[in-house]
Amino acid sequence: VVEAASLIEAYLVKLFAKKRIALTGAFKRQLEVINELEFVIENDREDVEKTLQPLEGFQLLDNTGNILIYQTSSGLKLNIHACTQDEFMPTLLRSSSSPEFMEALVAAYPNYDAKKVATEELLFKELGLPFVPAPIRETAAVITLAGTKSIPQLIQPADIRGIIHSHSNWSDGTNTVEEMALAAIERGLEYLVMSDHSKAAFYAQGLHEEKIREQQRYIDELNLKLAPFRIFKSIESDILNDGSLDYSKEVLATFDLVIASVHSNLKMSQEKAMARLLKAIENPYTTILGHLTGRLLLSRPSYPIDHDVIIDACAEHNVVIELNAHPRRLDMDWRYIKKAIDKNVLISINPDAHFTEGLDDTRYGVMVAQKAMLTKENNLSSFNLADFEKFITARKVRKKI
Repeated sequence: VVEAASLIEAYLVKLFAKKRIALTGAFKRQLEVINELEFVIENDREDVEKTLQPLEGFQLLDNTGNILIYQTSSGLKLNIHACTQDEFMPTLLRSSSSPEFMEALVAAYPNYDAKKVATEELLFKELGLPFVPAPIRETAAVITLAGTKSIPQLIQPADIRGIIHSHSNWSDGTNTVEEMALAAIERGLEYLVMSDHSKAAFYAQGLHEEKIREQQRYIDELNLKLAPFRIFKSIESDILNDGSLDYSKEVLATFDLVIASVHSNLKMSQEKAMARLLKAIENPYTTILGHLTGRLLLSRPSYPIDHDVIIDACAEHNVVIELNAHPRRLDMDWRYIKKAIDKNVLISINPDAHFTEGLDDTRYGVMVAQKAMLTKENNLSSFNLADFEKFITARKVRKKI
């Protein structure tokens, strides 16, 4: 969708030369599910319809007022808001904000007039507010934060300093460990956490103890070869049905860090899911809780959990919660991240990459993390190499105690 949005926007800009055009809606708000693309075009509805009507690939499905609904030849739905010059900014603001946010804005600033400004930045400036980007225009609380100049510096894609949670051809990945590392180096990153699947994940060629020892020796060799870049030894250890991890403590102790995730028996009651997760969190070798609810967007629902209890447990046991950046997961849900931040629980934006191009999925994690107003300081994968090594060392000392 990201690539499609860019291509369609460029095409519309070319079609409607000298007219203001803006991408809006769910895409601009960086929602985790985007069913359609929305654009605001400074033009009357009849002219927009007339321009698009003869073009291949644009099928008009409906028009309601000044909104034209099209379907492209690829099956993607487009909503086009046609509006006058005066209505461009009000339409853009309204369509890129949640109803709750807009109600709060109107209540707090009843005399605001979006028709009088040329840009979104100027609108908030005239209200005496810092700029509120579209991804965080979700709740009334954001208006209060803006009023006290308390909106934090949101995490940016460039703030990701290392790749945590990646797979290689030792389990179900496509590339070698070295290829994954070289791809990370090419992207200017400082470290790679290699976390292939554990032995319970037999369907993903999970690693038995002997393969773990072999891979760890291999990683030692690569670290000598690729220094100062560093590969950390990790595993994505399955959380078994009883909440235990699928290696002995002696094996778990050989890793720099352990990502604990549920991959089996996903249809659970809340009581069962909570029992499994809480036991895994209490395991002293669990460093990161992977893809918290097991959801696959648009295809598999989350298993039910009590986020408050999970966050409290992670705070107590110093366990990081993953924001799995794979576009089908985006799990944990951004709506609960602020609760974790308030409890001083670190989030880790991880790509769960199974091939080199998958390293770039961190951008999707950053997009949804911005909605939760996550900062780089609260994100583990934003730690530079030195700080990440200190984090790992501190965790190992704590486990010995």
